[in-house]
Amino acid sequence: MLFIMGVLLKEVLSAPVSIREIRTLNAVILVVSLLSVIGAGWIILSFLLFRSVRTFRHQLILGLAISDLWMAINFMSSTAVNLSGYLLSEKPQKPFCSFNGFMTQLFVVQTDYWVLMIAICTFLILANYKHQSSWIQEHRIVLWCLPWGFSTLWAALGLGIAGYGNIGAWCWFTSDRTRLLVNFIPRWIIILVILALYLRLYSLIYKAHTRFTSFDQEAAGTPEPEAESVSSTRCIGCPNGSVTQMRKPSPVLKKLAYQMMAYPLMYMLIWTIPTAVRIYQSVTGKPASFGIATVDKAFIQGFADALIYGFNESSLSVWRERFSRCKSNSSSTFTGGARC
Repeated sequence: MLFIMGVLLKEVLSAPVSIREIRTLNAVILVVSLLSVIGAGWIILSFLLFRSVRTFRHQLILGLAISDLWMAINFMSSTAVNLSGYLLSEKPQKPFCSFNGFMTQLFVVQTDYWVLMIAICTFLILANYKHQSSWIQEHRIVLWCLPWGFSTLWAALGLGIAGYGNIGAWCWFTSDRTRLLVNFIPRWIIILVILALYLRLYSLIYKAHTRFTSFDQEAAGTPEPEAESVSSTRCIGCPNGSVTQMRKPSPVLKKLAYQMMAYPLMYMLIWTIPTAVRIYQSVTGKPASFGIATVDKAFIQGFADALIYGFNESSLSVWRERFSRCKSNSSSTFTGGARC
């Protein structure tokens, strides 16, 4: 890794040069960053307000949301500098550009680590690896230190060996090849790993769903309560990943199986265009068109994470429940119901 970064020091990625393109690009990134702040803030607020989304899995999702929030704030700060007229490419902004690049590398890498950790922990718990799942839930501080420790290390190495420069809307490695080899190839390895983990989980859950369905069909018409399908499983949606009894769980398992596959597929979609641009510019030595480059940089992960882990998890449901309760209480105030 260090050799790769050292060899590619002198290659520079072309950033927009006209004032019009710079302002357009930064305005787009500012809007996308603001959406990411809202999305990450929603996950964090949900965690703080609702006890039902403070489970072990959601504690990891909280770590991802915090990284997404700071990454978006970092992008907002760089776009604000550019839009104010003090361009990142100018010499007086060099110290800020280095700091901005360090923070970019820190949180971009860190979000990858959080996604990988969520997938690994989900697999260990749902696949019923009792010893490993107990260990990770008893050593949560270790899980939190790993993404922060490794990402800080790589960001510091990037600053010391390659340095960070302006790439249009924020500062990062100016070489496409450096970014491709240091960031994008490891990211795709992580995506393939979580795809393999979730495929395995999908297989296990689908088989369990099939067994429960077959059992229910065979037991149809049998009055004894023992004929009902009851399974002991470790529940990710329960506090501390506790063991719980699920009765006739096949619909829940089927829904969970679909959710598992949505995560890696979404990340593959998010990073396909940016990776293709990195490969094109690395091979040809030519910058992509301004429109494509803008789309490339607009793929900020924070808002997508909010969609994946917010709408697809229980965060959305608890907000719906809260608003439904508020509406119900408001409509019954004349009977003594309390307002929210």
